[in-house]
Amino acid sequence: FVLSVCCVGKFNINNTKDLYRDLVSVFDKLILPTHASCHVQYFMFYICSFKLGLAEAFLDHLWKKLQDPNNPSVIRQTAGSYIGSFLARAKFIPAITVKACLDLLVNWMHKYIDNQDTGANAYCDVALHGPFYSTCQAVFYTLIFRHKQLLDGNLRKGLSYLQSLNFERIVMCQLNPLKICIPSVVNLFAAITRKYQLVFCYTIIERNNRQFIPVVRSGTGGDLVQTCTNPLDSFFPFDPYILKRSKKIIDPLYQFWEELSAEDLENLKKPIKKGSSEDEDDDFLKGETPQNDGVVGSAPNPYELSTRSPVSSMGSPADCYVPF
Repeated sequence: FVLSVCCVGKFNINNTKDLYRDLVSVFDKLILPTHASCHVQYFMFYICSFKLGLAEAFLDHLWKKLQDPNNPSVIRQTAGSYIGSFLARAKFIPAITVKACLDLLVNWMHKYIDNQDTGANAYCDVALHGPFYSTCQAVFYTLIFRHKQLLDGNLRKGLSYLQSLNFERIVMCQLNPLKICIPSVVNLFAAITRKYQLVFCYTIIERNNRQFIPVVRSGTGGDLVQTCTNPLDSFFPFDPYILKRSKKIIDPLYQFWEELSAEDLENLKKPIKKGSSEDEDDDFLKGETPQNDGVVGSAPNPYELSTRSPVSSMGSPADCYVPF
């Protein structure tokens, strides 16, 4: 249907724009409010692949939903999940667009920290700061899938850009996003940022792992008990597409997760040495980008985390911490 409207003999931009507007309206009314919608949201993924301007318009639309305090928190959080999943999985989105989106998201996060981190609400609470945590997770997830592209070509320039995002301030803030985001995403983000010496997350992860996270009350109505769950109740809407007949249309557009080999894992454990020459750039970048479904055997020292990939059999991050 989409092809019949957009490509009558040749690509028709006016028909495509009209169809895009209609689909965005359907998306806002039916898909965005539906938790863990499966596959149907790919109509947006597919039409956005026709032209970069459509993908950028969709990202801008989601961004406006995320940052608008008049929207319900659940809609803002879902918009954050869509942004992170779209940036990570859409192969047709270039690095320059990824960087522009990261700039918007990270700047908003820093402003949020400015406004919240010293006030009465400066503590870890999903109910109070759900959109912030969803945005953090979107950024972490995007970095996991796209860090190689962001560093490609000129390692020093790429590292300078990532350092400018100041992940250390985000990770160290009182709102403590590493405690709320999905553990498999946190573990891989920690491994990548440690390698490139952007921030060291493992002390915070270990501390969070020792702390009690109240989630639900016991069946007898007693004290709060800890459960192994996803505090944000978040999902990744562009998890791998598995419908057999239409899968062949999506796969060429899709960024898969690559299972990391033993050599890749060893490389990920080795931090970049200060003052490395540009001739060594390629050595640092070999085989480190996650791109296809699989399970990661371990994360870096000092704690030797055993971590799953950010995709399970359906493509969603694992919900539980694997013990230290």
